Amino acid sequence: MALAVPDVTRHDLRFTGTAGEYFRLWIVNVALTLVTLGIYLPWARVRTRQYFYGHTWLDGQNFEYRANPAALLRGYVLVGALFVLYSFAMQRELYWLGFPLLLLYVVLYPWLVWRSLRFQAANTFHRGLNFSFNGTAGESYVAYGAANLASSIAGIFALPWAWFMQRQYQVKGLGYGQARGHFRGDVAPFYMIGLTSLGLSVAGGVIALLLGGVVAAAWSTLSGELNTGTGDLWERVSPTTFAVFAVVAYVSFLLLYVVAWQYVRGATMRYVLNNAELGGVVRSGATFSPWALVWLSVTNSLAQVVTLGLATPWAAVRRTRFVLGGVHVRTITDLDHFRGQVQLPGTALGEAATELLDIQVGF
Repeated sequence: MALAVPDVTRHDLRFTGTAGEYFRLWIVNVALTLVTLGIYLPWARVRTRQYFYGHTWLDGQNFEYRANPAALLRGYVLVGALFVLYSFAMQRELYWLGFPLLLLYVVLYPWLVWRSLRFQAANTFHRGLNFSFNGTAGESYVAYGAANLASSIAGIFALPWAWFMQRQYQVKGLGYGQARGHFRGDVAPFYMIGLTSLGLSVAGGVIALLLGGVVAAAWSTLSGELNTGTGDLWERVSPTTFAVFAVVAYVSFLLLYVVAWQYVRGATMRYVLNNAELGGVVRSGATFSPWALVWLSVTNSLAQVVTLGLATPWAAVRRTRFVLGGVHVRTITDLDHFRGQVQLPGTALGEAATELLDIQVGF
């Protein structure tokens, strides 16, 4: 007797935010943060997430972000005070104080990531039900402690494994109602992503040197600064020509490094989304091109530099619309059927640390 094949329904994510609308929110956030000497920063963060979550739609319902800014402020004050104390100690060469603070951060890093993931999930709602994160602190010390230590020692040989362990930890710990996350991916594609990035970096270094040499040669020819004689080439190159070479090579390498890193982010995001599922009844998928995302990120950065940061809202909306426009979920059940107990948000200390210290644990 043939088994019945369940009906699969596809739901495309949709983003309805606009650059002009977000610019008004962003400029007010920046102004109030400056006027209050940073005190308004938690409110700015929450308002920003509420805007992007609220304009993200799935199956006719938008997402919500309900974090308490006052709770975040306490975490910001604590983490900010420790960071200022560390900076002061290192500037004054008070190593007896600075090194213990650095060690404390290294030891607490996986715990902060764990707390941040729990806080972000518990404050993210869809259809009135919040997500949850069920990973443990011990698992975080493996994914963000041991894996990071291995990658710092073995470099490229262990870094893709660290990426795999961290993404697996994030997806497996995710919960929505009674459903739990599952990651169907493997470590091998992460090594392919890493090797591609390494190839881009090596090629970028060569191109940067060649481009710097070509521009410097053209400059020396036009300006007549290349000294004639029988000495070594570097002895005949003027300081100005060498400075031109160094600047062009550095900027070129920096740009190509950004390309390589953005490729890692985009390719990793796509692979994870194509191999994540929830409760065995919901699977996510991604169709966007990592290379297109690289181009978008580079042009966004250039626009922000040219406009002295005023294009930041436009860049954020443009990137979000592109990514979410290529993301969908496939379900074999109605999304209204999810049930579960609401998870309490917990402490905001981990979330504050990830924001202030730029720990990449996006939910």
